[in-house]
Amino acid sequence: MYTILAQAMPNQTIMTVLLYVGIIGVFWFFMIRPQQKKRKDQQSFIENLKNGDAVSTIGGVHGRIVSVDELTVTLEVDRGVKMVFDKTAISREVTAKVPEKAV
Repeated sequence: MYTILAQAMPNQTIMTVLLYVGIIGVFWFFMIRPQQKKRKDQQSFIENLKNGDAVSTIGGVHGRIVSVDELTVTLEVDRGVKMVFDKTAISREVTAKVPEKAV
């Protein structure tokens, strides 16, 4: 009886290891990899900020970039109103859409 159990154990162990490797692979492919790509894209966006870009902050403030320093960005949110933000506070670029006239 022990010989039958001893012969069955290596196959069961291999299947268990393959199952765990598969679970880790799926977890990495669907959870970790997209987050890394998103973080890389955001870092590239922050590094390529330039004067005149219309952006939005993580707090929802919209404005146009007036100046870009090493760690900060100055936004003009209204005529003559300038605010200084940390570069990491810039969330996304905002493109102004002109509404189409109804015909």
